[in-house]
Amino acid sequence: MLALTDANNMYVSCERVFAPRMVGRPVVVLSSNDGACIARSNEAKDLGVKMAQPWFQVKHLERTAGLIAVSANFELYSDMSARMMAVAARFAPHQQVYSIDECFLDFEGVRGDRVAIGMKLRAAVLREVGLPTSIGFGRTKTLAKLANHVGKTADRKPGSYAPSLAQVCDFGTLTAAKLEAVLAATDVGNVWGVGKRISAKLQESGIETVLDFVRADAAAIRKKFSVVLEKTLLELRGTSCLEMSDVEDAPAAKQQILVSRSFGNAITQPAGIVEAISEFASRAAEKLRHQQSAARAVGVFFTTCPFRPNDQQHSVNVTVPMVRPTADTRLLVETAVDAVRREFRSGFNYAKAGVVLVNLQPVSQHQGELDLFASTEEATLPPKDRTALMDAMDVLNRRFGRDSVRIGSTTLASHDTDVRSWATRQERRSPRFTTRWDEMPVVKA
Repeated sequence: MLALTDANNMYVSCERVFAPRMVGRPVVVLSSNDGACIARSNEAKDLGVKMAQPWFQVKHLERTAGLIAVSANFELYSDMSARMMAVAARFAPHQQVYSIDECFLDFEGVRGDRVAIGMKLRAAVLREVGLPTSIGFGRTKTLAKLANHVGKTADRKPGSYAPSLAQVCDFGTLTAAKLEAVLAATDVGNVWGVGKRISAKLQESGIETVLDFVRADAAAIRKKFSVVLEKTLLELRGTSCLEMSDVEDAPAAKQQILVSRSFGNAITQPAGIVEAISEFASRAAEKLRHQQSAARAVGVFFTTCPFRPNDQQHSVNVTVPMVRPTADTRLLVETAVDAVRREFRSGFNYAKAGVVLVNLQPVSQHQGELDLFASTEEATLPPKDRTALMDAMDVLNRRFGRDSVRIGSTTLASHDTDVRSWATRQERRSPRFTTRWDEMPVVKA
């Protein structure tokens, strides 16, 4: 039996832990540059705020309905997620973290009342981390995911399902008749992996509820849709097609690493682009080392905003091969910055930039190729191994906070008119309470 533990309105709930004034009030979390609503409290949903709706369209609700908007604080959310997962892991022998707010728990061999265990899990996460959760039990991942949806909906919308299914829903304890009643009351679009497009096509075929879908012909579903949707159908029938495996717990290394951002303000000077690209290349290098890979090429791009018709348009997108595969921040930043200085053109309002590391390979495959363009003396020398230096830099940044040690060009524009103008606009960001010493909450007795 599997369980899916899911934090309710994760981003909003993280904010409420440190700002109790938000509890019971409509709250939205805004995306990069405070552009759109990427998370909503139940109260905000009741006001009609849609997911990904532009902020300017609902900003009037601040005045008329008391809506609270905060800038995304991903550093806080990530740390709160890690704390939640650590608590949840204590309740089952095997855990698979699925996303920042969800994890699967394998309860195979665990004895006792699962609903009671689920309630204890919820209480532990709420007490130790401060996050409200919903838990769903099912024989397969898809059933557990659906049970979670039922538990969450029954809690938020009384009357939609039986009160006994609220917060913690265990499909394994329901009789066949009760389970069919739940499936008949659930729209097929709420099934994991069935999006709006597929849901619309299923409804055109007369499949409107989950029960309709479960009773459909599997071969016909595969022929008309895909083998993936057929597997979803089999999962709903109790046949596991998505296993809890060690392979799933260790995701495959990425084939490319991209770090990009839209600027809070337009950049017109090369120093601003250099600083931004240096920052992005440094972040990409950290991710590269984390998955123990090396890059054979660095891509750099920066562009004006196509939605500003009065601005002259210009875009740069270049890829520079590396002489040797590397995960050295200094070399990657140097290569990216050289590309910026070659390609930058004055007279444009640049609005976005990014760095992408491509042609990645495991560090273990690196054999130290010769540099045919180096001087004879340099070619006979082995390349400098800065692995220990990079490891030390990563350790220091993890211990003392991001950017405690960094490449000098990331602060190149510190005395320029473009000072951090590339940074994402986060005018409403809350403090990073759990990861920054200088932003920790202080209680004055």
